[in-house]
Amino acid sequence: MKKCRYYMYLMWKVLVYLIIFAFMVLIGFYVYAYITPKMDINKSNRIVMLDSEDEVFYQSTHTNSWVSLSEISEYAKYGIVDTEDKNFYSHNGFDYMRILKALYKDIKSKSLEEGASTISQQYIKNLFLSFDKTWERKLEEAYLTFELEVHYTKDQILEGYMNTINYGAGNYGIEEASQYYFNKSAKDLSLAEASIIVGIPKNPTYYNPIYYYDNAKDRQWIVLNSMVKNKHITEEEMENAFNKELTFYGKKSSNFILSSMYYKDAVMSELNNIDEIPKSLIETGGLKVYTYLDSKAQDSLEKIVSEEMSESNSLQVASMIKNPKNGAVVAIIGGTNYNESQFNRVTQAKRQVGSTFKPILYYAGLENGMTSTSTFVSEATTFRLDSDNTYSPHNYASKYANKAITMAEALALSDNIYAVKTHLFLGTEALRSSAKIMGIKEKLPNNVSLALGTSELTMLDFSNAFGTLANYGVKNDTTLIRKVTDLDGNVLYERDYIEEQVLDKRNVYILNEMLKGTYSYNYIDYTSPTLMSVSGLLTRKYAAKSGTTDTDYWVVGYNPDALVMVWIGYDNNKDISDVSSKIPKRIWARGIESYLEGKETNWYDIPRGVTGSIVNPINGSTTDLSVKDLLYFVKGTEPNYVRN
Repeated sequence: MKKCRYYMYLMWKVLVYLIIFAFMVLIGFYVYAYITPKMDINKSNRIVMLDSEDEVFYQSTHTNSWVSLSEISEYAKYGIVDTEDKNFYSHNGFDYMRILKALYKDIKSKSLEEGASTISQQYIKNLFLSFDKTWERKLEEAYLTFELEVHYTKDQILEGYMNTINYGAGNYGIEEASQYYFNKSAKDLSLAEASIIVGIPKNPTYYNPIYYYDNAKDRQWIVLNSMVKNKHITEEEMENAFNKELTFYGKKSSNFILSSMYYKDAVMSELNNIDEIPKSLIETGGLKVYTYLDSKAQDSLEKIVSEEMSESNSLQVASMIKNPKNGAVVAIIGGTNYNESQFNRVTQAKRQVGSTFKPILYYAGLENGMTSTSTFVSEATTFRLDSDNTYSPHNYASKYANKAITMAEALALSDNIYAVKTHLFLGTEALRSSAKIMGIKEKLPNNVSLALGTSELTMLDFSNAFGTLANYGVKNDTTLIRKVTDLDGNVLYERDYIEEQVLDKRNVYILNEMLKGTYSYNYIDYTSPTLMSVSGLLTRKYAAKSGTTDTDYWVVGYNPDALVMVWIGYDNNKDISDVSSKIPKRIWARGIESYLEGKETNWYDIPRGVTGSIVNPINGSTTDLSVKDLLYFVKGTEPNYVRN
């Protein structure tokens, strides 16, 4: 019994020492925080993005829309505190009971997913470029929360928080949100309006009342209930506010391009991967990010997509424009509507690329001795891969030439049998090697179906290969950012342009010339060239290729001055057979023509060591010229070449 009491005494003694130690650490944190310089919370989380003309297209905090706490509706202030952090005015930056509960759940689940953030903590989180959930990040955020609480009053913290958080649809800050959703100032918000708006930051897309009204009403009910529980409104006021019919305005300034928010998100992702940029905006006092965005091109592409997708319901789209000469991405459409879905299908979605992968295959063929008139028989074929496995690809609509066709014809008509025969003839490693050399970063499988684009890639990664082909075999880095400075103009990062000649210019030229056949009447045979339907929209030369899978439509096309890529499909991988393939083709054709309008017409100069021959592009004959086209060859490989 005495031993038991002794052990109890020791445990209590240790516990007391631990409490004293924790208290001393806490005091130390406060003292250190007190003597450190005061952070400027009005500027610390400010990110300004500028387009290629150095015009601002995005600001995370608009200084002209910052409003003082006294200029914000009381309902909005009560609503956000009661819902997100009811003990805000009584704690020192941390709600210890909530933290203990969250810690218990984290330990139990062996993760860091459970949240217990106060408004002060959440404000600090917003000062970072990424949202890592590591212990190191949490400790850093904890210290900065101490610093915030020491240097600022609760009202100042709440004011900063409400002026900087994301309210959806590209609106940051309560004043911007009030003007966008209700066309009025934050101080004039009614209870019904305020309870809708303060519910949005929990999930700015999901609780956007314009596009997800039912979700927003569910969240509004939670906000109103919290206000009742904290005795800031009565139950009768809650019922009246909830049942009040609201009219949403949903407009921003006339020069705002909604789809540019997809570009902004891609910039943020790239920014987070630049080592020279501090991950905490507190260290820089904010950032100015100079990008390659061409606002005119972005606006034009957005309008074209909207017009062509107007009757497409739940169908989604991705498109981008890139300058092949420097790898700069100048426009991005990440989906049909940023307000409805902020998922960026250019940078985040991995989709099968279908026959748009074939130019990479045929470049590998040219590198390994094939020519534009090399022939294989196009017919229904079952390939025996080994003693146990066979592969039976099909042409679109099961149409076959049932005769020998050329590489040029196979490209123009997108013949799958020719592609697989080429792939197996070269050896399956040749295609993977060419894709990697051209810049594709995704690890590709070593299988027979890769020739038909069965591998899944993001559009941004896929653009590396076509950027190299469009730049005459010169590979450069794909980027959106030119330069980054702090708000005082001190340069933190400047793009170091690096390029490398990785492909044989002769074979690139031959391939690019062949890719003009996808919209040429000279290649009409057992089926039609895949881009024939948009040939009337084209006023310049382009190397272009379309691709189709059960769930995806792609079009990729370029010349020396522009690379434009388009994808359409359903996010849930629903079959796309009921959708017209003309949609992405028209978006591509109109998009690239619009971007190049008014610019000089360019095409690739014929490199040394390449010669042209008039041939029948369907069978490769130089005597049967019932159909003819000018195809190109490495000197010494052209038809009827006679060696001296």
